[in-house]
Amino acid sequence: MRKASLISRLIALIIDSVAIWFVGGIIGLVLGEEILGIGVGVLTGLAYNVYFWTQNNGQTPGKKFLSIRVVNSGGGQINVVQAVIRYVGYYISTFIFFLGWLWAIIDGDNQTLHDKLARTYVVPA
Repeated sequence: MRKASLISRLIALIIDSVAIWFVGGIIGLVLGEEILGIGVGVLTGLAYNVYFWTQNNGQTPGKKFLSIRVVNSGGGQINVVQAVIRYVGYYISTFIFFLGWLWAIIDGDNQTLHDKLARTYVVPA
């Protein structure tokens, strides 16, 4: 299975982060900073990513723009559990000095820590 480049993944992440920031900002203005004690940004990011990864051929808008997608280890669509694990893994990848993200630089499959946790890959669409 051919893997997506790290540059395309980074650009897609930036596009999606801007979209999540914008939508989360609107929701935060309307409903408040927290929903059920959880930050609006976290919940918006979770809903955004889980929806697009599981219902849109593994492509968020950023990934679609870059023609890449998230797949399971067999090359098929990921399920909700994998999507949630992958999203929570974003935070784990980030909290330890971004080492979970940087891991992809030396990984032969360009997998980040959150990809490894969820058993996912990012591939050309």
